[in-house]
Amino acid sequence: MKKLALSWSGGKDACLALDVLTTQGIEVACLVTTVPKELGRTFGHGEKMELIKLQGEALGIPVHFIQCTFEDYTDRFVGDLMKLKKEHRLTGVAFGDLYFEPHREWGEKVAAQVGVEAVYPLWMEEKDRLKALETFIQTGYQSTVIRVREEMLDSSWLGRNVDFSFYHDIQSKNVCPMGEAGEYHTFTYDGPLFKRRLVLEHPDVIELETTKKLEFRNYYLESKSKEE
Repeated sequence: MKKLALSWSGGKDACLALDVLTTQGIEVACLVTTVPKELGRTFGHGEKMELIKLQGEALGIPVHFIQCTFEDYTDRFVGDLMKLKKEHRLTGVAFGDLYFEPHREWGEKVAAQVGVEAVYPLWMEEKDRLKALETFIQTGYQSTVIRVREEMLDSSWLGRNVDFSFYHDIQSKNVCPMGEAGEYHTFTYDGPLFKRRLVLEHPDVIELETTKKLEFRNYYLESKSKEE
């Protein structure tokens, strides 16, 4: 039986990849997230480690943080994945990439060095990206936009839920509707696989070099047992 680590950004693509793998009966033993040393934030989305930890708790899947720099990113990823392979008896590592070939080439190279399979559950042709957004919305996961590239999308997109209103509006912009080129990033806080939901409160907009980002001053897990 396949047993995978899943590269985890905290956003909608990683969550959709987890959903697809779970539906296929494949066990995701752990989530792996890269973080720059001493920053306490994720490499991909600049998200707080605490929020990623809460996602892992909500999903009931352990999160492993790979501490690395830009220079030793690949070496650290390979080294930590080797350890996780032994610890969890992994057969593969999964990535949520959609169609960007250089990312796939990197992932396959890393997996080969570790001696596991590289799995891309969402892989598609570029023409199918809008359909992928529709698929995500239909799954019932709740994801909010937490970062935008200023030359692509303005700050009014921050805090928007990825729903059918978003689906409609994003088509009027000259961007990948799934944000595959980093036009926007998301954070998923609830959905079918979440045992508890994340509550995100008191957002502030912070200015970064070429992007704007939502910072939540308050966040916690909430029980879903009250739902009918």
